[in-house]
Amino acid sequence: MLKDITIEENTMLNYIREVLKNIPSEWVNLTTHRLDIYNEELAKTQFLEQFEMLFNDNNAESSALRELPTAFDYIRLGHPLSCLLEWVVAKLNGQNPDNVISFSSNTVPVLAVLRKNALENKDTQIFYSGELPESFDAEVLQQVYGYNFDLIKVEKEEEVSAFDGSTVFISQRDKISDFNLVPNVDFFVNTHPQIGSVLLVNGDKNDNYVSEIQHVRRRETIAMTPANALEALKGLIENSQIDIPNENIELNKASVLQSIKDITGTTTKPLVGSSGLSIQYALLMGLVHDALENHKGKSIKIVVPPNCYGGTNDQARRVAASIHNVDIVDLAVDGGNDMVQSIDTVLKDISRQDAVPLIIAEIPTNPRVEVPDLVQLRNVLSEPRTTENGQQAVDPVFILDQTFCPNVHFLGEGEMLSTVRTISFASGSKFPSGGLCTAGYCVGNTSSTALLEKIELHLKICDNEATQLQMEILAKQLPSMIQRIQDAYVNTREFVNYINQTLPEAKMNFVSEELAEQGFTPSVFSLDLPTKGGSDEEKETYKRALNLKLINRMINEIPNESKYCVSYGQLKGCYWTIPATSTQGTTKEGDKDYIIRAALSPDLDLELHKKVFLDFVKSVKAN
Repeated sequence: MLKDITIEENTMLNYIREVLKNIPSEWVNLTTHRLDIYNEELAKTQFLEQFEMLFNDNNAESSALRELPTAFDYIRLGHPLSCLLEWVVAKLNGQNPDNVISFSSNTVPVLAVLRKNALENKDTQIFYSGELPESFDAEVLQQVYGYNFDLIKVEKEEEVSAFDGSTVFISQRDKISDFNLVPNVDFFVNTHPQIGSVLLVNGDKNDNYVSEIQHVRRRETIAMTPANALEALKGLIENSQIDIPNENIELNKASVLQSIKDITGTTTKPLVGSSGLSIQYALLMGLVHDALENHKGKSIKIVVPPNCYGGTNDQARRVAASIHNVDIVDLAVDGGNDMVQSIDTVLKDISRQDAVPLIIAEIPTNPRVEVPDLVQLRNVLSEPRTTENGQQAVDPVFILDQTFCPNVHFLGEGEMLSTVRTISFASGSKFPSGGLCTAGYCVGNTSSTALLEKIELHLKICDNEATQLQMEILAKQLPSMIQRIQDAYVNTREFVNYINQTLPEAKMNFVSEELAEQGFTPSVFSLDLPTKGGSDEEKETYKRALNLKLINRMINEIPNESKYCVSYGQLKGCYWTIPATSTQGTTKEGDKDYIIRAALSPDLDLELHKKVFLDFVKSVKAN
């Protein structure tokens, strides 16, 4: 039983019981949420403030819940049900909801504290009762991640003594919301093997950890999934243990792995994580681990485009910031820059330094949808180079983000990058799942088999493998992915052609017919609208206003299909966003693209979208 439930707490739990009866279906099923009712600076806060108003009014109607502002724009970062779980746990424990953070992973909340303390050279003691999470690998965390800590097993929280540093207490709980708060523990982590964990930041002195822990959840893992947060809430309300049947999990996993091999034309074992960024984090840490073992004493250079997807950019820089011999090298890839030439230039420099090059690139690029000359790319990546002392330089590892076009074969026998050490990955919230979950995957060619073993190790250490439900969704959706990509491309090509005819002065970023014949058939294009003004500043201001005018017209006149949100590869409708304010959120201002990015699906009313766009053009020309 929940301990010492007060009348006020019982009232709250009864209210939550009614909320769970009436939750909007999109709280459970949607992966991306509306940007037009979202303030990123108030993520979670604005949602909970207005939710608490409903609680005070005892209003649990579905219509009222549906009107709440967007909690997070993407469920990897958080969502209404994770916020609700955190709010309930906070209320039951007399804490600020900001100080309660849920994770899909059982280990990353601990790693988040360790990361901050490592950067600040602060000591950490980790206490645990029972057993540590199965994936917790103290040796690798200390030697590769550079985290320093002491592990101490105790029976209960009261055994933790005062310490000049941070204290973390880990315990596996059937009821993940049940905390026993004691003053000498700074961070409580309740874990559950099936649904994830809940971290509680204890005491005002630790408030400065909250934003940085949230940032780790944002970049290196995911929030507890909507389905699992719902199970946690039900367990709390019903005062029951959480037990999710492991039905068909091995069959689903086998199906997913085979589908990925078929789609990518590869033979090595694919790895499936809780998100694209979860996979990318395992990639980077696995490759860093390999470099530390096989190239002792050498610097490690992560080469990354400064204007690529903001999550990729930010995460790579965070890895470099936390490991002393890892640095970032910028790679200019689009907007007039040639990716191949840029790679050649940086590799020559890195070779002279006798460093280890790890290159991250998107093909096609995001958001401008450009594809380099692949023959030249292979040749540049394969070219033998020497150090300043004339010794053979370390060959690069190419990390290919092919989320825009996961259907293109790069790595199989005889394919363009089959002989270059290459790992390819894709975000599962796009084409693989049709937007139904966040899971991501990676594959490698035969040259990268040893690297994949290291990557799998770090995927497990971070407890970032795909959840049971994510595997089930992928098993259902992956077999139709190739056809969905083709159908969505046909719609996108027709819409792009229509825009070119209707508004020829706009600059369109999309693949050529020639590239499409080679298999590059994305359903995303970028639109740089025509502008006017007496100065560069006036032109930019006018264009940015015009961007919003078009998006608002689309989502208001076609509300059932057009949506202002991030992502692409969805099953239905059309998504609109401005990369500079969404997917490039952490990118340096000078590298941002204030253009429109649109993503079409295989299933939408294309003629209606054409009509609304034409109306927009007429309204612009009339002014």
